[in-house]
Amino acid sequence: MPKILISEKIDPVCPQLFQEAGFQVDIKPGLELDELMKIIGEYDGLVVRSATKVTADLLAKAANLKIVGRAGAGVDTIDVAAATAANVKVMNTPGQNANGVAELVFGLMFALVRHIVDGCSSLKEGRWEKNKLAGTELLGKTIGVIGYGAIGRRVGAMAQGIGMSVLAYDPYLNENQIRAAGARPAALDEIYSGSDFITLHLPKTPETTNMICAETFAKMKPGAYLINCARGGLVNEDDLAGALKDGKLAGAAMDVFSKEPLEANNPLLALDNFIGMPHVGASTAESQVNVAVAVAKQMIAYFQKGAMEGVVNA
Repeated sequence: MPKILISEKIDPVCPQLFQEAGFQVDIKPGLELDELMKIIGEYDGLVVRSATKVTADLLAKAANLKIVGRAGAGVDTIDVAAATAANVKVMNTPGQNANGVAELVFGLMFALVRHIVDGCSSLKEGRWEKNKLAGTELLGKTIGVIGYGAIGRRVGAMAQGIGMSVLAYDPYLNENQIRAAGARPAALDEIYSGSDFITLHLPKTPETTNMICAETFAKMKPGAYLINCARGGLVNEDDLAGALKDGKLAGAAMDVFSKEPLEANNPLLALDNFIGMPHVGASTAESQVNVAVAVAKQMIAYFQKGAMEGVVNA
Protein backbone atom coordinates (compact mmCIF):
# COMPACT_ATOMS: atom_id res chain seq x y z
CA MET A 1 0.00 0.00 0.00
CA PRO A 2 1.74 3.22 -1.11
CA LYS A 3 1.96 5.92 1.53
CA ILE A 4 1.37 9.48 0.31
CA LEU A 5 2.18 12.78 2.01
CA ILE A 6 0.30 15.90 0.93
CA SER A 7 2.40 18.79 2.23
CA GLU A 8 0.16 21.71 1.19
CA LYS A 9 -3.48 22.69 1.16
CA ILE A 10 -5.30 21.05 -1.71
CA ASP A 11 -8.89 20.33 -2.70
CA PRO A 12 -10.31 17.39 -0.67
CA VAL A 13 -10.91 15.42 -3.84
CA CYS A 14 -7.16 14.70 -4.00
CA PRO A 15 -6.83 12.66 -0.77
CA GLN A 16 -10.26 11.16 -1.43
CA LEU A 17 -9.07 9.67 -4.73
CA PHE A 18 -5.94 8.25 -3.10
CA GLN A 19 -7.97 6.69 -0.31
CA GLU A 20 -10.48 5.19 -2.73
CA ALA A 21 -7.55 3.55 -4.52
CA GLY A 22 -6.40 1.98 -1.25
CA PHE A 23 -3.49 4.33 -0.57
CA GLN A 24 -2.59 5.64 2.88
CA VAL A 25 -2.65 9.44 2.93
CA ASP A 26 -1.35 11.98 5.42
CA ILE A 27 -2.21 15.68 4.97
CA LYS A 28 0.30 17.96 6.71
CA PRO A 29 0.31 21.46 5.25
CA GLY A 30 2.63 24.13 6.61
CA LEU A 31 5.49 21.92 7.73
CA GLU A 32 8.86 23.63 8.13
CA LEU A 33 11.68 22.08 6.13
CA ASP A 34 13.31 20.48 9.17
CA GLU A 35 9.98 18.92 10.17
CA LEU A 36 9.43 17.62 6.67
CA MET A 37 12.93 16.15 6.56
CA LYS A 38 12.24 14.17 9.74
CA ILE A 39 9.24 12.35 8.26
CA ILE A 40 9.80 12.24 4.49
CA GLY A 41 11.54 8.85 4.73
CA GLU A 42 8.20 7.22 5.58
CA TYR A 43 6.54 8.08 2.27
CA ASP A 44 6.42 6.63 -1.23
CA GLY A 45 4.86 9.72 -2.79
CA LEU A 46 4.79 13.46 -2.07
CA VAL A 47 2.17 15.90 -3.36
CA VAL A 48 3.21 19.56 -3.45
CA ARG A 49 1.91 22.87 -4.78
CA SER A 50 4.19 25.92 -4.99
CA ALA A 51 5.25 26.45 -1.37
CA THR A 52 7.12 23.22 -0.56
CA LYS A 53 10.77 23.34 -1.63
CA VAL A 54 11.89 19.87 -2.67
CA THR A 55 15.64 20.28 -2.23
CA ALA A 56 18.57 17.91 -2.62
CA ASP A 57 18.85 17.78 1.19
CA LEU A 58 15.20 16.77 1.50
CA LEU A 59 15.56 14.12 -1.19
CA ALA A 60 18.59 12.71 0.61
CA LYS A 61 16.29 11.92 3.55
CA ALA A 62 13.57 10.40 1.35
CA ALA A 63 14.70 6.79 1.39
CA ASN A 64 11.39 5.36 0.14
CA LEU A 65 10.24 8.22 -2.08
CA LYS A 66 9.41 7.22 -5.64
CA ILE A 67 7.56 10.23 -7.00
CA VAL A 68 6.90 13.91 -6.32
CA GLY A 69 3.59 15.10 -7.78
CA ARG A 70 3.21 18.80 -8.46
CA ALA A 71 -0.42 19.94 -8.48
CA GLY A 72 0.25 22.57 -11.12
CA ALA A 73 2.62 23.16 -14.00
CA GLY A 74 5.79 24.78 -12.64
CA VAL A 75 8.51 22.62 -11.12
CA ASP A 76 10.98 25.39 -10.28
CA THR A 77 10.52 24.67 -6.54
CA ILE A 78 11.70 21.10 -7.11
CA ASP A 79 15.35 20.15 -7.65
CA VAL A 80 14.63 17.97 -10.67
CA ALA A 81 18.29 17.07 -11.20
CA ALA A 82 18.67 15.89 -7.61
CA ALA A 83 15.42 13.94 -7.91
CA THR A 84 16.66 12.24 -11.06
CA ALA A 85 19.93 11.33 -9.34
CA ALA A 86 17.92 9.85 -6.46
CA ASN A 87 15.72 7.87 -8.90
CA VAL A 88 12.66 9.89 -7.89
CA LYS A 89 10.19 10.79 -10.60
CA VAL A 90 8.88 14.36 -10.79
CA MET A 91 5.39 14.76 -12.22
CA ASN A 92 3.39 17.89 -13.00
CA THR A 93 -0.13 18.60 -14.25
CA PRO A 94 0.19 21.13 -17.09
CA GLY A 95 -2.91 22.69 -18.57
CA GLN A 96 -5.24 22.07 -15.65
CA ASN A 97 -5.24 25.73 -14.62
CA ALA A 98 -4.85 27.13 -18.13
CA ASN A 99 -8.25 28.79 -18.32
CA GLY A 100 -7.97 30.36 -14.86
CA VAL A 101 -4.59 31.92 -15.66
CA ALA A 102 -5.69 33.04 -19.13
CA GLU A 103 -8.77 34.76 -17.73
CA LEU A 104 -6.59 36.61 -15.22
CA VAL A 105 -4.36 37.79 -18.07
CA PHE A 106 -7.35 39.41 -19.74
CA GLY A 107 -8.68 40.74 -16.45
CA LEU A 108 -5.37 42.54 -15.96
CA MET A 109 -5.30 43.77 -19.55
CA PHE A 110 -8.78 45.24 -19.28
CA ALA A 111 -7.88 46.79 -15.92
CA LEU A 112 -4.84 48.47 -17.45
CA VAL A 113 -6.41 49.90 -20.60
CA ARG A 114 -9.66 51.00 -18.93
CA HIS A 115 -8.03 52.27 -15.70
CA ILE A 116 -10.36 50.14 -13.61
CA VAL A 117 -8.26 50.21 -10.43
CA ASP A 118 -7.83 53.99 -10.47
CA GLY A 119 -11.46 54.55 -11.39
CA CYS A 120 -12.78 52.44 -8.56
CA SER A 121 -10.39 53.97 -6.00
CA SER A 122 -11.21 57.54 -6.97
CA LEU A 123 -14.95 56.84 -6.97
CA LYS A 124 -14.78 55.40 -3.45
CA GLU A 125 -12.83 58.47 -2.36
CA GLY A 126 -15.65 60.71 -3.57
CA ARG A 127 -14.11 61.88 -6.85
CA TRP A 128 -15.85 61.76 -10.25
CA GLU A 129 -12.88 61.69 -12.63
CA LYS A 130 -14.54 60.67 -15.86
CA ASN A 131 -12.35 62.88 -18.05
CA LYS A 132 -9.13 61.42 -16.63
CA LEU A 133 -10.10 57.81 -17.24
CA ALA A 134 -10.47 57.62 -21.01
CA GLY A 135 -9.05 54.30 -22.17
CA THR A 136 -8.26 52.27 -25.25
CA GLU A 137 -9.81 49.11 -26.69
CA LEU A 138 -8.30 45.66 -27.28
CA LEU A 139 -10.11 45.18 -30.59
CA GLY A 140 -7.65 45.39 -33.47
CA LYS A 141 -4.56 45.37 -31.27
CA THR A 142 -1.71 42.86 -31.50
CA ILE A 143 -0.81 40.57 -28.63
CA GLY A 144 2.53 38.77 -28.51
CA VAL A 145 2.40 35.49 -26.57
CA ILE A 146 5.80 34.21 -25.47
CA GLY A 147 5.34 30.53 -24.67
CA TYR A 148 2.51 28.84 -26.57
CA GLY A 149 1.75 25.89 -24.34
CA ALA A 150 -1.65 25.20 -22.80
CA ILE A 151 -1.97 28.62 -21.14
CA GLY A 152 -0.49 30.55 -24.03
CA ARG A 153 -2.83 28.86 -26.50
CA ARG A 154 -5.82 29.63 -24.30
CA VAL A 155 -4.75 33.27 -24.18
CA GLY A 156 -4.41 33.21 -27.97
CA ALA A 157 -7.90 31.78 -28.43
CA MET A 158 -9.42 34.42 -26.15
CA ALA A 159 -7.52 37.16 -27.96
CA GLN A 160 -8.86 36.00 -31.31
CA GLY A 161 -12.38 36.06 -29.89
CA ILE A 162 -11.91 39.70 -28.91
CA GLY A 163 -10.61 40.56 -32.36
CA MET A 164 -6.89 40.83 -31.62
CA SER A 165 -4.06 39.66 -33.87
CA VAL A 166 -1.88 37.01 -32.20
CA LEU A 167 1.88 36.61 -32.58
CA ALA A 168 3.38 33.59 -30.82
CA TYR A 169 6.85 32.33 -29.99
CA ASP A 170 7.63 28.92 -28.54
CA PRO A 171 11.00 27.16 -29.00
CA TYR A 172 9.36 23.75 -28.55
CA LEU A 173 6.77 24.17 -31.32
CA ASN A 174 7.28 24.40 -35.05
CA GLU A 175 5.60 27.03 -37.21
CA ASN A 176 2.85 24.68 -38.41
CA GLN A 177 1.89 23.81 -34.82
CA ILE A 178 1.64 27.50 -33.93
CA ARG A 179 -0.41 28.28 -37.02
CA ALA A 180 -2.73 25.36 -36.28
CA ALA A 181 -3.45 27.00 -32.92
CA GLY A 182 -4.53 30.19 -34.65
CA ALA A 183 -1.47 32.36 -34.17
CA ARG A 184 1.22 33.70 -36.47
CA PRO A 185 4.72 32.41 -35.64
CA ALA A 186 7.14 35.19 -34.79
CA ALA A 187 10.69 35.58 -33.53
CA LEU A 188 11.17 37.25 -30.18
CA ASP A 189 12.42 40.51 -31.67
CA GLU A 190 9.33 40.71 -33.90
CA ILE A 191 7.10 40.18 -30.88
CA TYR A 192 8.93 42.89 -28.95
CA SER A 193 8.74 45.45 -31.77
CA GLY A 194 5.31 44.58 -33.15
CA SER A 195 3.07 43.88 -30.14
CA ASP A 196 0.77 46.26 -28.33
CA PHE A 197 0.58 43.72 -25.49
CA ILE A 198 3.16 41.10 -24.51
CA THR A 199 2.23 38.24 -22.21
CA LEU A 200 4.65 35.66 -20.79
CA HIS A 201 3.85 31.97 -20.42
CA LEU A 202 7.25 30.37 -19.86
CA PRO A 203 8.89 28.27 -17.15
CA LYS A 204 11.67 29.83 -15.12
CA THR A 205 14.99 28.39 -16.22
CA PRO A 206 18.56 29.75 -16.30
CA GLU A 207 17.85 30.83 -19.90
CA THR A 208 14.58 32.65 -19.15
CA THR A 209 15.57 34.31 -15.86
CA ASN A 210 15.59 38.10 -16.38
CA MET A 211 14.93 37.62 -20.10
CA ILE A 212 12.70 40.71 -19.98
CA CYS A 213 15.09 43.49 -19.02
CA ALA A 214 16.32 46.94 -20.09
CA GLU A 215 17.70 45.55 -23.35
CA THR A 216 14.34 43.93 -24.10
CA PHE A 217 12.31 47.02 -23.22
CA ALA A 218 14.43 49.05 -25.66
CA LYS A 219 13.15 46.79 -28.46
CA MET A 220 9.49 47.13 -27.52
CA LYS A 221 6.91 49.30 -29.24
CA PRO A 222 6.51 52.64 -27.43
CA GLY A 223 3.37 52.52 -25.30
CA ALA A 224 3.20 48.72 -25.13
CA TYR A 225 1.87 46.80 -22.14
CA LEU A 226 3.56 43.83 -20.40
CA ILE A 227 1.73 41.05 -18.53
CA ASN A 228 3.45 38.34 -16.49
CA CYS A 229 1.25 35.64 -14.96
CA ALA A 230 3.85 32.91 -15.51
CA ARG A 231 6.82 32.85 -13.14
CA GLY A 232 8.56 35.40 -10.98
CA GLY A 233 12.08 36.17 -12.14
CA LEU A 234 11.32 36.24 -15.87
CA VAL A 235 11.18 40.04 -15.63
CA ASN A 236 13.89 42.23 -14.14
CA GLU A 237 11.67 44.28 -11.84
CA ASP A 238 14.04 47.23 -11.46
CA ASP A 239 14.32 47.53 -15.23
CA LEU A 240 10.54 47.26 -15.56
CA ALA A 241 10.09 50.09 -13.06
CA GLY A 242 12.44 52.21 -15.15
CA ALA A 243 10.56 51.47 -18.37
CA LEU A 244 7.27 52.42 -16.71
CA LYS A 245 8.68 55.61 -15.18
CA ASP A 246 10.17 56.92 -18.41
CA GLY A 247 7.03 56.12 -20.42
CA LYS A 248 8.58 53.45 -22.65
CA LEU A 249 5.75 51.16 -21.52
CA ALA A 250 2.21 52.41 -21.02
CA GLY A 251 1.61 49.89 -18.26
CA ALA A 252 2.38 46.50 -16.80
CA ALA A 253 0.66 43.92 -14.65
CA MET A 254 2.22 41.02 -12.79
CA ASP A 255 0.84 38.16 -10.74
CA VAL A 256 4.27 36.69 -9.95
CA PHE A 257 7.47 38.21 -8.58
CA SER A 258 11.12 37.34 -8.13
CA LYS A 259 10.61 37.31 -4.37
CA GLU A 260 7.28 36.34 -2.81
CA PRO A 261 5.60 37.67 -0.73
CA LEU A 262 6.36 40.95 -2.47
CA GLU A 263 8.55 43.29 -0.42
CA ALA A 264 7.03 46.65 0.53
CA ASN A 265 9.97 48.55 -0.98
CA ASN A 266 9.57 47.02 -4.44
CA PRO A 267 9.75 50.02 -6.81
CA LEU A 268 6.79 48.79 -8.85
CA LEU A 269 4.37 49.43 -6.00
CA ALA A 270 4.87 53.19 -6.22
CA LEU A 271 3.84 53.39 -9.88
CA ASP A 272 0.32 54.30 -11.02
CA ASN A 273 0.74 52.42 -14.32
CA PHE A 274 1.50 49.13 -12.59
CA ILE A 275 -1.02 46.57 -11.31
CA GLY A 276 -0.01 43.63 -9.14
CA MET A 277 -1.72 40.53 -7.78
CA PRO A 278 -0.42 38.08 -5.13
CA HIS A 279 0.14 34.98 -7.33
CA VAL A 280 -3.51 34.06 -7.78
CA GLY A 281 -3.56 32.95 -11.43
CA ALA A 282 -4.63 29.41 -10.58
CA SER A 283 -6.73 30.44 -7.59
CA THR A 284 -10.13 29.61 -8.99
CA ALA A 285 -12.45 26.94 -7.64
CA GLU A 286 -12.33 25.15 -10.98
CA SER A 287 -8.54 25.18 -11.30
CA GLN A 288 -8.08 23.95 -7.74
CA VAL A 289 -10.27 20.92 -8.42
CA ASN A 290 -8.64 20.26 -11.78
CA VAL A 291 -5.07 20.10 -10.46
CA ALA A 292 -6.10 18.07 -7.40
CA VAL A 293 -7.85 15.46 -9.53
CA ALA A 294 -5.05 15.35 -12.11
CA VAL A 295 -2.17 14.87 -9.67
CA ALA A 296 -3.99 12.13 -7.75
CA LYS A 297 -5.02 10.23 -10.89
CA GLN A 298 -1.57 10.48 -12.43
CA MET A 299 0.19 9.30 -9.27
CA ILE A 300 -2.26 6.44 -8.76
CA ALA A 301 -1.70 5.33 -12.35
CA TYR A 302 2.06 5.48 -11.80
CA PHE A 303 1.95 3.26 -8.73
CA GLN A 304 -0.64 0.85 -10.12
CA LYS A 305 0.39 0.62 -13.78
CA GLY A 306 3.76 2.29 -14.13
CA ALA A 307 2.12 5.05 -16.21
CA MET A 308 4.37 8.07 -16.82
CA GLU A 309 1.87 10.79 -17.68
CA GLY A 310 3.20 14.17 -16.59
CA VAL A 311 6.65 12.86 -15.59
CA VAL A 312 9.22 15.52 -16.49
CA ASN A 313 12.35 13.45 -15.77
CA ALA A 314 11.40 10.13 -17.38
